[in-house]
Amino acid sequence: MASRGMLPRIGGGGRLNRREGGLIACRMNETMSELAVELHEILGPKGWLTEAEVTGYARDWLDRYGAPPLGVARPASTAEVAAVVSACDLAGVPVIPQGGNTSLCGAAVAERPGAVILSLARMRSIGDPDPDSGTIDVDAGVVLAALHEALLPHDLIFPMHLGAEGTAQIGGLISTNAGGSHAARYGMMQDLVLGLEVVLHDGAIWDGMRHAQKDNAGYQLRKLFCGAEGTLGVVTRAVLKLYPAPKQRETAFLAIPDLEALVALGTLIRTEAGEFISALEFFCDFGLDLALRHVDGLVYPLETRAPWYLLVELTAGSMRVPLAEMLSDILERGFDKAMVVDGTIAMSDSQRAALWALREEQPEGQRLEGPQLKHDISVPPGRLAGFLTQSEALCQAIMPGVRVNPFGHLGDGNTHYNLSLPEAGGSFDAVNAELALALGGLASDLGGSFAAEHGLGRSKVALANALRSPTERELMARIKAAFDPDGVLNPGVVVTEKP
Repeated sequence: MASRGMLPRIGGGGRLNRREGGLIACRMNETMSELAVELHEILGPKGWLTEAEVTGYARDWLDRYGAPPLGVARPASTAEVAAVVSACDLAGVPVIPQGGNTSLCGAAVAERPGAVILSLARMRSIGDPDPDSGTIDVDAGVVLAALHEALLPHDLIFPMHLGAEGTAQIGGLISTNAGGSHAARYGMMQDLVLGLEVVLHDGAIWDGMRHAQKDNAGYQLRKLFCGAEGTLGVVTRAVLKLYPAPKQRETAFLAIPDLEALVALGTLIRTEAGEFISALEFFCDFGLDLALRHVDGLVYPLETRAPWYLLVELTAGSMRVPLAEMLSDILERGFDKAMVVDGTIAMSDSQRAALWALREEQPEGQRLEGPQLKHDISVPPGRLAGFLTQSEALCQAIMPGVRVNPFGHLGDGNTHYNLSLPEAGGSFDAVNAELALALGGLASDLGGSFAAEHGLGRSKVALANALRSPTERELMARIKAAFDPDGVLNPGVVVTEKP
């Protein structure tokens, strides 16, 4: 028997004659038409988009996933979100929560035609920050860059920074448990969320908008939704942690001779600078070359090129901390021990921005180079050199001549391991799965993960089934079934969709 409100399912070993199949298809079409009318009544013309209006919502950022939806729901309040989700649950129509649609794993678009895309873009209220408690209430549709701007007059920061911050929304960042360039110091999104408001599969609303850092009253429900990618509920509001804005900032760009020196320098910086480290961003000469070649306005600041580079940023909330002296001493020791072959320190905000651009524009440089494969991998920082050396050999064995562009966060061992085709050309189609399995398996063997901060989405579910234990995958499936018994919320994401 179908679950409550579910439409009859075709398949599963049974056989239908044409008449029966036609009746079911007819009922499905009638139900979907009725649902579209109901959602239009709930949301109005600005809140319910159909046909040509759904452009930009229906396909993922990499244009690999996405089937035509029934429509796009754009609620303006939590009550409207609840009404939409409840109506879809009763009709048995999948709901695909969507933030800024910057997912690199296909998590925010439909897998099959007829789903409802639930965009939170109209829910963008930002509350007044509480400087005494270091918290702020925000809607799920708030764009990260808008939150940064809103906090400027208050001398407060929300310490999440990533390349897509001009588009990525708070709800999506929570749902993917985003990390970004400052995770080593401030943690990932689950560490920056104190409370949540979530709409559940049947339209019920969980009010967990608590502002206390210590809340040990049972299961940490808010953390279940961090990284769930919309499969357990729809995040509508959040209580976020804030920090005082830095009063000092020191940024250096360093040329590094080899991987061993890169890891050793990272250890030295963590030992000497500790809590003042804001970012440790590493990248290779190939990735830098792609950015310099394809992105206008970038300038290489050193006389010497090297195999590897490190962008170091230290910040302090007090002017009493001798931050410049601390960085200079670290760099001097780095030069003395041959960990650094060249370097520069930013002397102004514009110079600092120019140095950061060399790191931040690398994805764009590689995109403009041509077809690529993106992998998001983490290993313990002390094993990073071994991973990068072994992974290069694995990739070359699978696809000779493939060009590897690893860059990422030295402080937490997260590498965005992106591949470009050999200069002779070719296609990734025949080797995509083999490369992903080899790289993910190596990371797992080294105590890391094949999904560091982008999540699983649709693209990595099979990889998770292959590389994580059956016990772990079954536990996730049980959680999914408990929170979403009808399988309406983002089916096919994170866990394997049951027939």
